[in-house]
Amino acid sequence: MVKSELNKRSPLRIFEKTMHGGLGKGNIGVIASRKGVGKTACLVHIATDKLLRDQSIIHVSFSNRTDHIINWYEDIFREIAKKRNLEKAVEVHDEIIKKRVIMNFSQDGVEIDKVLNSLRAMIQQGNFAAEAIVVDGYDFAKPETGGLSKVKAFAEELGLEIWIAASLKGKEPIFNNKGVPFELEKYLEEIEVLISLQYHGEYVHLKLVKDHETIDLLDMNLKLDPKTLLIAEE
Repeated sequence: MVKSELNKRSPLRIFEKTMHGGLGKGNIGVIASRKGVGKTACLVHIATDKLLRDQSIIHVSFSNRTDHIINWYEDIFREIAKKRNLEKAVEVHDEIIKKRVIMNFSQDGVEIDKVLNSLRAMIQQGNFAAEAIVVDGYDFAKPETGGLSKVKAFAEELGLEIWIAASLKGKEPIFNNKGVPFELEKYLEEIEVLISLQYHGEYVHLKLVKDHETIDLLDMNLKLDPKTLLIAEE
């Protein structure tokens, strides 16, 4: 399958259609679940889909190590190429990694302003015209005051989509009656799209909790395949 056909048939088109065209520039999307459910896999699949559509992305990691992030990208691309019989996979791989930058920060003792200034420098002075940023390892339990508001303003200023993975505390996270995780309730004004990952049987299902102005739990008819770690149709 050629790259253009792969993009048309990607389950991420369903992902975008469910939220009325996608996240949109200037907005923050959050993928939330407890640890070990598949947030990073979803985040990397979203980023890889953008790379395959010739968009440039920056992956921001607040984890201690970044080598595992590179491994995620390699694994996800390999599974997509194999599942869809992608033609000239090696050439496509070498082409898209030029459009990806991975940046690593510590959330302890590093103000969000410094992180955003580093990203701005990469995009503007470094001439890396990113269209989206994905963020993993960010702890919503200990952000500085106004941190997410600053990220939102940054996204609006530079016209970026920003996807953030949020780890919910405990084995059984607490949700309100509309499916919003307790830890994220106070950030709903800054979050444009909120997706919850929940186990049902052997699969992890994607639930759309907030879709721009609408807050109402909706099944996206998408799942995370435990074998390939790809987002797939149910």
